[in-house]
Amino acid sequence: MLIHSWRWFGPPDRISLKQIVQTGAENIVSALHDIPTGEVWESADIRERKRIITDAGLQWTVVESVPVHEDIKTRSGRYIDLIENFKQTLINLGQEEINTVCYNFMPALDWSRTDLKFKFEDGAESLYFNYVHFAAIDIYILQRAGAELSYPPDVQTRAREFYNDLDVKTRENLKNTFLLGFPGSGESFTLKQVRERIKVYEGIDKNEFRSNLEHFLKEVVPVAENAGIRLAIHPDDPPWPLLGMPRLMSTLEDAEYVIKIIDSPSNGITFCTGSFGAAISNDLYNMIDKLAPKINFAHLRNVVRDEGLNFHEDYFFDGDVDMYRIMKTLVKEDKRRDREEGNRIGIPLRPDHGAQILGDVGESNYPGYSLYGRMKNLAEIRGLEIGIRKNLEENHDK
Repeated sequence: MLIHSWRWFGPPDRISLKQIVQTGAENIVSALHDIPTGEVWESADIRERKRIITDAGLQWTVVESVPVHEDIKTRSGRYIDLIENFKQTLINLGQEEINTVCYNFMPALDWSRTDLKFKFEDGAESLYFNYVHFAAIDIYILQRAGAELSYPPDVQTRAREFYNDLDVKTRENLKNTFLLGFPGSGESFTLKQVRERIKVYEGIDKNEFRSNLEHFLKEVVPVAENAGIRLAIHPDDPPWPLLGMPRLMSTLEDAEYVIKIIDSPSNGITFCTGSFGAAISNDLYNMIDKLAPKINFAHLRNVVRDEGLNFHEDYFFDGDVDMYRIMKTLVKEDKRRDREEGNRIGIPLRPDHGAQILGDVGESNYPGYSLYGRMKNLAEIRGLEIGIRKNLEENHDK
């Protein structure tokens, strides 16, 4: 079964569990965001969060995310102790019947956009990434040493022209948008702190970064498997190098490398159509066909992208991604697991981001996590799945 889920940021979230019940979601995706990165999630805290969710009539089976500390990613400092903490958190989650844990191995930042209020013609707002604007942030706002070398001459020229045309207020907004890519567990970062976070990756190339991930997975996957937890690594967002740092989960080759590190049902991926789909070079349908058996979690959102590494998030059926093809593969994989494996857990999926529409506009939402926009996406997901299942049954699963 595909498990229709909703990301909830805990009691501080302006969207209540009572409202989420009305969206049609049956499962919550949540995390203990108040616990500093690297510390153990104690059983009592996990149990209390689960109580709050189940009292509202929902289930909590997916964590997004247990953050991976930067020391683990760089294999430095306290990384040995921090891996042990991660293992203990997995054990504690498993004891509370949490069965899926999404995580990422992106260096220093979790995601990046250049505009959080990209306007549609109908007045809705969405998220946008412009490569030239990001280059301007990197070179002129962050002022990262050697930043110019990361961009071709034409992008450097356009970034300079773009930045020089901005007024003081717009430059400040651009800076604040960039800093939201460093959310961690809710900390507020300064540009100086961001430079320091980036600096620790100097000299770490993709091969070394892969080695660090391999060490981490060989340590934690056996613990996850024993705890009954399926790990699901999230792809890079966006799926190409940023700020001079390596990326590990941007392409099909990257994903295949990761799942081959250790052969286990607990070593899987989060298939995010928005993150993988932001790169026009990624054949999303070939990717999902090949990776389907290792999909432990799915994020569904649509994007419009171009060859200039620009993209914006769009309505569920209106972007460049054929959501019918994606959902059909997920449904067929779900049916295969039922037939061949008994599919005791099922594949959780959630609407990943949603436009600011209707009563969302003007409200204080974490970027992408609207109420009405995601509710619309979830309704479309549910309807699409029902239609595909009926069609497959009528055509004998062809």
